[in-house]
Amino acid sequence: MRNFLCIAMVVLLFTSCNDDKKSKKRILSASSGTLNNISVVVANELWDGEVGATVREVLAAPIYGLPQDEPIFTMAQIPPQVFSGFVTKNRTVLKIEVGSEKAEVKIANNVFAEPQKLVLVTGKNNKEIIEQLTDNADKIVAAFKNEELKEKQRRINLSLHKDDVIKQKLGFSINFPTAYRIAKEENDVFWIRKDITTGTTNLMLYSIPESAIKKNDSLIRQIIKIRDSINKVFIPGPTDEAYMVTEDAYTPFLSETIIDNKPTLETKGIWDMENAFMSGPFVNYMIEDKVNKRYVVLEGFAFAPSVAKRDYMFELEAIIKSIKID
Repeated sequence: MRNFLCIAMVVLLFTSCNDDKKSKKRILSASSGTLNNISVVVANELWDGEVGATVREVLAAPIYGLPQDEPIFTMAQIPPQVFSGFVTKNRTVLKIEVGSEKAEVKIANNVFAEPQKLVLVTGKNNKEIIEQLTDNADKIVAAFKNEELKEKQRRINLSLHKDDVIKQKLGFSINFPTAYRIAKEENDVFWIRKDITTGTTNLMLYSIPESAIKKNDSLIRQIIKIRDSINKVFIPGPTDEAYMVTEDAYTPFLSETIIDNKPTLETKGIWDMENAFMSGPFVNYMIEDKVNKRYVVLEGFAFAPSVAKRDYMFELEAIIKSIKID
């Protein structure tokens, strides 16, 4: 009987602890904040000095592939003494604490709200803080960017375009909002676009044989040749003589990444309309689909003259990275 009572008490204790954990999770309020805007919690004197300058170098560095300099993130500085209440609910927070015995960068989830990404940088003095920011720059940027991509995809999923034709023709699914429409579909090439105030945002979807790409010194030229040949045919210009090409004066940037757990070639650059005064940024992803012996190609490009383009390209990136290949 005593053994039974002991077991019952242990079960009750663990159940209570689990219930406490669940209740604590439940009381977290929803986070808020504009996409790609980060709250930087740091003392005024640090923000105005070398520490603040380093933060701006890391988080407000210009994005490669845009016609004008635009920062990775927009920042709002908050003194520690006012970081309380609703101010703590921002979705992305960088907090800097000087005077700690240990110099380190900690990344935490859902500390004050949910979803939330909080990056805490500590050190004994300004020098250690600056070293931590510099040494962990890529990790900090990636943590915030991944959080914002997830949030953008969550918002996109609230109003999804419903059409299985892409999956039927190309063998993959991709989530994009109802504001986009399939402007053209021919020979298993899809052009998807959305009208915006000053122009359009666009997606190109298709696949090419695995043999079409040779990983050698001419890789970037191969990618440009493929995208130019497709876009010349499928993207009409304002006149019959106009067609889309890759801008020669702006060297495209090639890197490798992972999308849908597959090795991917990422190319960023500027497109130009031959025989017309039109241009803008593009990002091209070639996903290596080894099972189906092909590359799945997804490209996003924007035409938005005289306005900032960061958030337009960010939306296209979020859409592309939602892909699921059969």
